[in-house]
Amino acid sequence: MGDIHIGEAKENISNRGFLDVEVDPTIDLFGEIERLKKEKNAIVLAHYYQEPDIQDVADYIGDSLGLAQKAEKTDADIIVFAGVHFMAETAKILNPNKKVLLPDLKAGCSLADSAPPDLFRQFKAQHPDHLVISYINCTADIKALSDIICTSSNAEKIVESIPVDQPIIFAPDKNLGSYLIKKTGRNMVLWNGACMVHEIFSLEKITRLKIRHPQAKIIAHPECEEPILRIADFIGSTTGLLKYSQEDDAKEYIVATETGILHQMQKARPDKTFIPAPPDNSCACNDCPHMKLNTLEKLYLCMEYELPEITMNEQLRLAARKPIERMLEISAKYGL
Repeated sequence: MGDIHIGEAKENISNRGFLDVEVDPTIDLFGEIERLKKEKNAIVLAHYYQEPDIQDVADYIGDSLGLAQKAEKTDADIIVFAGVHFMAETAKILNPNKKVLLPDLKAGCSLADSAPPDLFRQFKAQHPDHLVISYINCTADIKALSDIICTSSNAEKIVESIPVDQPIIFAPDKNLGSYLIKKTGRNMVLWNGACMVHEIFSLEKITRLKIRHPQAKIIAHPECEEPILRIADFIGSTTGLLKYSQEDDAKEYIVATETGILHQMQKARPDKTFIPAPPDNSCACNDCPHMKLNTLEKLYLCMEYELPEITMNEQLRLAARKPIERMLEISAKYGL
């Protein structure tokens, strides 16, 4: 690790909010992370949008629903969450007595940031008779203001489980909310939030890409805007897209979601071609800058020093846990 002392490293980590410590380039990071898992009874949970090296070293890779379920059931003493802040918060909400670590505290979420708690509280007060369903991509404060949490995997079933005469607020993703309105026929009130990654796909570029690859199927995450969803051959959660690409007969896919998922798609079906859908900028693919803040080096340091740690006020944790529990109960009922 160079000449830096442990005390100095911890101060850098805790004070700066992210890991800014140089790692000896000769260290076998994969081997060291496996060692630390065993020594500390730690589990590494990684989202599909993480870089390939992190996915390969993780004990479990999944989407938001799978990660929440795994976090709830783990018997590890330490949960290392290779994802973004709201995901680590969710793990802490479900595991108050476990140490929850996030490799980079600056790994936030544009969608979660689009719903400030104070403004959402006012919005909720304007619709006093509405039940609040919030997408899991939100802060603990928004979860605490919600009645039920959902993910893109179970959102449709969650909405359909609510009596038809019960008005609903859906937050914070307006694109997912609009998609659910079309799927379920429910006239929900939507909060005006969105994911920066899924909002910048270029319809024009995707159309040109489709002309060059006429046999390719377009598969898209429901956080995408409506024009992208309109031309998609399949719409689904991250796990849904992965499963579809494994089981479907096509040989080429244009994938409209964060590019991290392509690693698992290619591993599962090396005989197929997966093309990242281009965004409306100069980049060829669409990466989440927050997800990609986590690196294998930061993951190693995070486990070595057990920092940065996610902590939470107990009153907030209990309030945020209730709607997550309702989600898990409904998911279990429908076998999701």
